[in-house]
This record gives sequence, C-alpha cells and structure tokens, in this order.
Amino acid sequence: MQITDKVSLKVEGAIGYVVVDNPPVNALGQAVREGIAGGIRAADADAAVQAVVIVAKGRTFPAGADITEFGKPPMPPSLPEVCQVVEDCSKPVIAALHGTALGGGLEIALSAHYRIADAAAKIGLPEINLGLLPGASGTQRMPRITRAAPALDMMLSGKPVGVVKAAEMGVIDEISTGDLTANATAYATRLLAESAARRPTSERREGFDDMAAYDAVIAARRAALAKSAKGQLSPFKIVDCVEAAAKIPFADGMVMERAAFMECLTSDQSKGMIHAFFAERQTAKIPEAATAKPRAMDKLAVIGGGTMGAGIAVAVLDAGLPVVMIERDQESLDRGRANVEKVYARNLAKGRIDATQMAAVLERFSGSTDYASLADVDLVIEAVFEEMEVKKGVFAQLDAAMKPGAILATNTSYLNIDELAATISRPQDVVGLHFFSPANIMKLLEIVVPAQVSDDVVVTGFALAKLLRKIPVRAGVCDGFIGNRLLAVYRRAADYMMEDGASPYEIDAALRDFGYPMGPYQVSDLAGGDIGFATRKRKAPIRDPNERYVEIADRICERGWFGQKTARGYYLYENGARVGTEDPEVLAIIDDERRRVGINATSFSVEEIQNRYLAAMVNEGCNVLAEGIALRPLDIDVTLLYGYGFPRWRGGPMKWADMVGLDVILARIETYAKEDAHFWQAAPLLKQLVAEGRNFDDLNKGK
Repeated sequence: MQITDKVSLKVEGAIGYVVVDNPPVNALGQAVREGIAGGIRAADADAAVQAVVIVAKGRTFPAGADITEFGKPPMPPSLPEVCQVVEDCSKPVIAALHGTALGGGLEIALSAHYRIADAAAKIGLPEINLGLLPGASGTQRMPRITRAAPALDMMLSGKPVGVVKAAEMGVIDEISTGDLTANATAYATRLLAESAARRPTSERREGFDDMAAYDAVIAARRAALAKSAKGQLSPFKIVDCVEAAAKIPFADGMVMERAAFMECLTSDQSKGMIHAFFAERQTAKIPEAATAKPRAMDKLAVIGGGTMGAGIAVAVLDAGLPVVMIERDQESLDRGRANVEKVYARNLAKGRIDATQMAAVLERFSGSTDYASLADVDLVIEAVFEEMEVKKGVFAQLDAAMKPGAILATNTSYLNIDELAATISRPQDVVGLHFFSPANIMKLLEIVVPAQVSDDVVVTGFALAKLLRKIPVRAGVCDGFIGNRLLAVYRRAADYMMEDGASPYEIDAALRDFGYPMGPYQVSDLAGGDIGFATRKRKAPIRDPNERYVEIADRICERGWFGQKTARGYYLYENGARVGTEDPEVLAIIDDERRRVGINATSFSVEEIQNRYLAAMVNEGCNVLAEGIALRPLDIDVTLLYGYGFPRWRGGPMKWADMVGLDVILARIETYAKEDAHFWQAAPLLKQLVAEGRNFDDLNKGK
C-alpha cells in the first residue's frame, strides 16, 4: 500500500512494515511525515497486523528534518504529531535503524516502543549545531530512558554515538549484524511470542530513579554553560527542557519543548547558524568547476618540517596519501620527522590510534634533503619561512625537479603569489593553499587563485580540500587574501581603540563577550608577536604616510615579549601558564605611547568596542568583494568562522551585518569618520547596497 510517494506500508504475515524511501537521506519532509503517520494508522487498523516495523531504504534511517522547509509555512502533520502517532499505536512498534538516525529521525525512533539498530549505525541529536533543540520530543523522551547526563551529552555536543554506546545508554534494545530487515522481523516475532508489552517512552521513568543525581547534573551543566556558551540561547533551553522532563507531566513538557524550539528557530542565532550550515556547503561551488576536472593526486610532498609543514604532512597522511618531506639539511629533516611523529605519539597515548595504525601511517611518510626525490610527486606544498626571496629559491628548485603537470602550491599567508609564479617556467601550475595552524586540526583552507593558474589546478585544490576534510574558500591574490586582509584592518581598529583609551584587556573581554573564544591580543600572544612584527617591518617602506600607525605592539616586541613562547606579550604567562594575566608594565607602555603622540585617554563601552571592531571587518569585507578577492559574502563568512574564531552562532560578519542592518553599519562608519576620515572610509559597495535596499544575502543569491 503506497501511503505517499515517499512512504509505503507492506504487510507480511503478522508484521506491517512502514517503509521510508526518500533519497538521499530520507529527510523528514512533509510527504515522509504524512506517510509515516498514515502508515502507522493503517497498520494499527489492520486486524492481521500484530506488530509494526519502521524501516528505511537506501543508506540511512531518516537523518533528520528537511531543513529546506525552515522558514516556510508549516505543513501538517508536524513532527511531534507524527511521533505521538507512533507511540500511540496499539501494537508494538519497532524502529529498525541503519546509517545515521539523527535529529527528527531519532525522535521517531524514541517514540517507537522498541529499537533495533545495525551494528554500524549511529544516532544523534545535532540540532544545537543549527542553534536549535530537539523539538519533536527528544528533550522529553530521551532522559526518560537514559537519565540526564547521557541525554545532555548528546544534545549539547550534537555529536552522534555508535550503537554499542547507544545500547549502554538504553536507547538501543538490539544490535543487528547481517540483514537488518530480517533481524528486525525476527525481533518483532520474538516480542510477539513473548507477549511483550508496548513500552510508551512518555510513560517511562527509569531515567528519573535518582532525582538528587539528576538535579546535580542539571546544575553542573548550567554552571559549565555559563562559561562556555555565554550569550547563546539553545544550550540553556536544552537544559531547561531536560530538567522539565523530570519535573512536569509529559504533555506539559512537550508544550514547553515546542515553545523553546520555536523561540530558537525564530532567533537571530539560529538564522546565523543555519546560514553557516549552508554557506560551508556553498564555498566549493566555483566557476572553474564548470569546465575543469582535478589532476592526479597520488603522491604529495611538503617543503619544510616546521610547525606548519609538519601539520600539513599529518593532514595529508591522515587522508591516506604518501608524503615526502623536504628539508634543507639532515638536522632540519630529523626535526621535521620528529614533529610529525609527535602528533601520532600523542594520538597513540590518548587511545585514538593503536601502535599498528601508527606504524602503517608512518610507513607512508618519507623525507629527503634532495629535491630530485620529488620527480614522481603530483603536488607539492611549500611551507617555508614567510619571506619572498626564500620562497623564490625553493620554487626555482621545484621547477627544475618536478615532472610536467605537477602542481606547485605555496602556503604563504600574505605574499604575492603572482610575483612568485612569474619566477618559474610554469606559472599555470602554481596555486596558493593557505592552511591555518595547526594544519591537521583547523578546518579552513584558503585556495588562492593567481592570474595565470590553470582551472584544473584550482579544481585540484578544492579536491584536495575535500580529501583532507577541509572547508575550502576561493580567494584572489592580494596582501593577506581574504582572512588576513580583514584581520589587518579590524586589528588596526582595535589598536586605535587601545591607543585612544581602551586597554587590550578590555578589548579582549568585549570580543569574548561577543562570542569569540579569544580576543585579538590573546590571539597575538598565542600566534607569536614576532610574526606581526616582521610583517609590519616588511610593509614599513610602502606604508601610506597618511595612515595612523600605532607603535604599541612594536614597543612590546622590542623588549622581546612575543607572547606565550617568551612567557610574556600583552599578557604575563608565569610558570608555563597557558592563560595569561594582565601586565601592569604593558599598561605603562601604552600610557607612555599615548603621552608621546598627545592622546588623552577616553573610555569605551563594551558595545562601542564591538561595534567599531565589527564595522571595520564588514567594511573591508565589502572592499574584498568589490575587488573580486572573495566570490560571495558567504565566502567571507566561512573564512572568518573557520579560520578566525568568529562565533558560529552569529553566522559570520556579513550575515551578522545583514541582521543588524547595513544602514546601521553605514551610519556607524560615517560617525567614526568624523574622528578619522582616512581609516573610516565607507566602502562604495556598502553605500551602494544601502542605497538600493539590498544586502549581502541578495549578493549570495546573485541578486
């Protein structure tokens, strides 16, 4: 019996099978919801059916809601209604899970009376990743089975768990090896033979058997979230709903959960996170992909074994590819190998891999001081010191050693790749691959496109990003590309505020309050102040004489205070501390610099610090867009989200600006321009968008 075009009911003997078939992930769109509810009702009304199995075709059980329906008028039945139909069935309902039963899919399974899962299946409630909470009974049904801690672990992390863990939690009743449908049939038949009773999850209370412990978990999570999720909505709503599950009747809990879900869904936070979710999937859509295909990438090489080079090598090794590391001498090569081995030794110590796996990975890793060993390499990534002449020397050797058609990539953070490519005989094979440190951990990969590069080289860069499980962003050539170019501007805005009266500690605190994990001066100390110092000295001869230049950072670096690596920077790091404390001597340096340039310090509110910092970021983002350095506003958002700590729940700077209002941003910039007309020049694109009543989302959509 075909219930809808996505769901059918098949009756074989005493078992009714509600079969979901909505590829690719059986998302719970309207036709699926209607079909499941209709299938359950039809099976319940069929006298021949004694038990019902919910099963899905394809690679997975329903993997969640159809998020393309978000923001559209609701179409009945709602998912909570479907879940209630499943639980209310007068015959035992067994959910047969395979693939990934996530979000609404898991909530349907929790509404069933029994659950069997394929041994390779995973379950999860990832709604928090979209600024939401489980809104179809997950916060009410899950803790009734698992207790507070396991339910909150799943909901607050958003991470899926395997079936063994799920069985330990009490969510999975049977683990299936072999044919899932056959095993689900056997399980249902056994339940019938044993006259097993229906188990409505809403009536279960074994998760509430120790209320003192339950309450203690709730209190502990609230305290932890006050530090880790300050300003966020959905994490606290999740805790509230899980607490309510144990304190009020199920029906009332469902009302509370739905109200909390709708509050989250209509919030700017959820809009920002949904934007981020789609944006990170859009960045791989590039013009070059329309006509070009990737080149071969069977063997890679890395030039340089420092922190960045070793991290890149690990990322490539983790992707299953062989890697050759080239260093200038054996001593440097030995250090590079040690840097790579250190990562895997740490993973071994933490139980992430075993000794056999570590040995197998390192078997694919080799090193040499001879560029001739690169003769059979398909793609090389140069990661040497950030100095143009050094890189030119390396590229000359690569040009001579590598086979025709091999790709030569540079990991530069700022330098002109067009200039570098022009020094060799094959500029069409040169591309920028800007990794972020630590390269084996950070998700962002800026793929920088020089003027003469071939389209297939660009496409290969994106294919490599996918292989390395990175999020790629296409960037044009300019000083700093997308991310570091914006960083230079909004850091200048921060430095101006520091010289005008705000302490670096006040600025850092204001940005943490906005949602950043660290403020700009904490980041500087972590990265090393010497890096920025070298960049400033490199740019000094070409600096615009009309530009206001703050020398505070130079005074600090001249003392050899480079941050954590020297136990002192903007902050003090005593006894190897990773978290710094405020330094009165730094404040004295700042006061001296204010006196030297004749500035009387003024105070800045938290809101004013945030507004100036972000206005500078958005304004420069407009310039980057106008110059074609970034294809779309969403590319800027993804760059700042994944490379620079911009809070995901705010969607990225351009999405945030849309929600604030571009007219508001423009008005702020025009106000700041009264103090400094050189720095605060409103971007022509920003003025144009405001005048035309458009925003960045319109540009993302090509309007």
